[in-house]
Amino acid sequence: MSSRLGIIDLGTNTFHLLIVEKNGENITTLFHKSQPTQIGLGGINKKVITEEATARALKVLLYFREQLDIFEVSKENTFAFGTSAIRNADNQNDFCETILKETGITITVIDGNEEAEYIYNGVRTGVKLGKEPSLIMDIGGGSVEFIIGNEKQIFWKQSFEIGGQRLMEKFMKNDPISESDKKRLYNYFDENLIPLANAVHQYAPTKLVGSSGTFDTLIDIDYQYRTGEWPPKDRTDFPLSLEEFYRAYALILSGSHDDRMAIPGMIALRVDMIVVAVCLVDYVLKNHNIPQIQVSSHALKEGVLAKLLNI
Repeated sequence: MSSRLGIIDLGTNTFHLLIVEKNGENITTLFHKSQPTQIGLGGINKKVITEEATARALKVLLYFREQLDIFEVSKENTFAFGTSAIRNADNQNDFCETILKETGITITVIDGNEEAEYIYNGVRTGVKLGKEPSLIMDIGGGSVEFIIGNEKQIFWKQSFEIGGQRLMEKFMKNDPISESDKKRLYNYFDENLIPLANAVHQYAPTKLVGSSGTFDTLIDIDYQYRTGEWPPKDRTDFPLSLEEFYRAYALILSGSHDDRMAIPGMIALRVDMIVVAVCLVDYVLKNHNIPQIQVSSHALKEGVLAKLLNI
């Protein structure tokens, strides 16, 4: 008996739709699309999803609705998850009701803890974590999830509301970012990431495993630089050397918006937010002496899938 599942990840920056077919033990991806929506833009630090953001969300979700219909995914097999921007919005109910009324898509709003768990389960299907503890890091537009775990289990996890859109609105007053704003940003990490420091001290992870947005773009930049090509679509596990991370970091921090846009592999959606995001990666690597980076192209939606299918 074959069944089709539709999974929607409503991120702060990007909405993702994954449609798969399960046939016995086989799982086939029928459709996979990521669309920029930037629902955090202009409102995230005020705890509101603006009318413009709702209109952008609606446009993308109407397109997703069409795809779900084309692939004949039933309502009960469609799972849509709202994350940081939605869970913290005072107008969350209005937003979810508007979406339901216009698209028939019911949004389940998940907390940071659930989000971290889904991300771990997704990353685990994408990369070989091994027996040693890894520090998994998913930088979203609204929140950042940190999980310490190995291939078998989670040792510690926490979601922090310090995503790229929030940090950019708070700290990126100049472009390129000024030394004083960068200093303020790193002080902010010191103050807000104390639980992470304690957990790293306790579990001593041996590598950083990144997933989502910024890390995907860093892999694209690495491939464009080394091979002049895009990374293979069917691959989900990528090493990223510290040398290459710091080459990209230097380029990203030294230039303006237009300079960054000219970096091969950069995309418009990421071009500004990546500044504060790579600062966070740098902060984590240096503060916790992590010698190795691995990147998973699997994240939340693959974790939802793994849970639905008991993988």
